Amino acid sequence: MNVEIDRLSSLPDELIHKILSFRPIRDAIGTSVLSSRWRFIWTSMPYLNFSSEDFFTLPEFSKFVTHVLSRRNNLTEVYSVKLEFRGKASQLFVKRILNYAFSHNVQQLNVVCLLENDIEFPISLFSSKSLKHLSLEAVEYKYHRRKANGCFITLTSTWEALTTLNLHSVTFCDDIVEKCTGIFSKCANLKNLTLTQFSMMGSDTFSICHPQLSNLTLVSAFYNVKVIKVVAPQLENLTIRSCEVEHVISAPHLVSFLYKGYHSLRLSTNGFHSLEKADICVSYPPEADAHQIVCLLQHLHNVKFLTLNLEIVETTLFVLVLYV
Repeated sequence: MNVEIDRLSSLPDELIHKILSFRPIRDAIGTSVLSSRWRFIWTSMPYLNFSSEDFFTLPEFSKFVTHVLSRRNNLTEVYSVKLEFRGKASQLFVKRILNYAFSHNVQQLNVVCLLENDIEFPISLFSSKSLKHLSLEAVEYKYHRRKANGCFITLTSTWEALTTLNLHSVTFCDDIVEKCTGIFSKCANLKNLTLTQFSMMGSDTFSICHPQLSNLTLVSAFYNVKVIKVVAPQLENLTIRSCEVEHVISAPHLVSFLYKGYHSLRLSTNGFHSLEKADICVSYPPEADAHQIVCLLQHLHNVKFLTLNLEIVETTLFVLVLYV
C-alpha cells in the first residue's frame, strides 16, 4: 500500500463537510493547517456546531463566534446548526448565531441550554420561514444533567415550514388554556412532535390540537399537569412514556400505540378503529391497577398485534380469576 496517498483529501467537499459536521466548528477550522486543500474547506460548511463549553469564558466564545461568521463564505447556505451554551438566551452571541442561521435558510436547529438558573426562553428568537426541524433542550449546567422545568417558553412564533419539533425540560408560560396550543397550531405543517419532561403554568390540563400531526411522543409530564388532551385526526403513531396522568385522546386513524410506565394508563377515547399494533408495558403494577388495566385493554379491542409485558398478563389473569 502506498502510504503517501491522501485519500481523505481526495474526497469531494460535500463528503468532507459531512464528516466534519460531527465535530465542533472549532475542530473543523483546525484542519485548515493540514494543507492548501484544507485551508478554506471549513468556510463553506453547511453544518455549524457551536459549544460554549469549548472555551474558558463566554466573552472568548462570543469573540470566536464573530470570527467564524465573519470569515465564512457568505454565499453558502446553512443546512443545520447545533448550539450549546450556558447563560441567558438574550446573550449577543446567541442572537448573532440564530440571526445568521435564519438569514442563510437554515433547515435544522438543535439548541441545548446549560442552565445555572431557570430562564425564560422566547421562542420568537426562532422565527423562520425555512426552519423544518427544531430541538430545544434544557440541561442543568452544574451537573450536566437534564433539568425539569428549567426553560420557560413564551408562545409567540409562527413557523411555516416546521415539520418536526422536539422540546425537552420546558414549561409553557401562558395563563390562558387555549393559548397553550398556540405553539402547535401556528405550525401548519407540523408532522412530528416530541415533548419530554414538560409542564405548564396556569392550568392542569395540557391540550395538543393539530390537524396534520402524524407522530406524537410524550415523556414525563410533571406534577402540575393532571390531564393531557390530544385531538389529532391524522395521528398515526403515539408513544407515551412515564406520563402518570389522565389522557383524553381523539385519534381515529391511529395505527401504532406504545405505552410504558409504572402505573396503568388512564385513557379516555372514542375508539382506535384503525389500530394495528399496540405495545403496552406496565412495570410492577399494583393490584389496585388491575381493573384499570382491563379497561385499557378494552380500548384496544380492534388491534391486530398486541404486545404485553408479563406483569400485565399476571395482573389481568388475577382479575379474571376473581370474576370467575
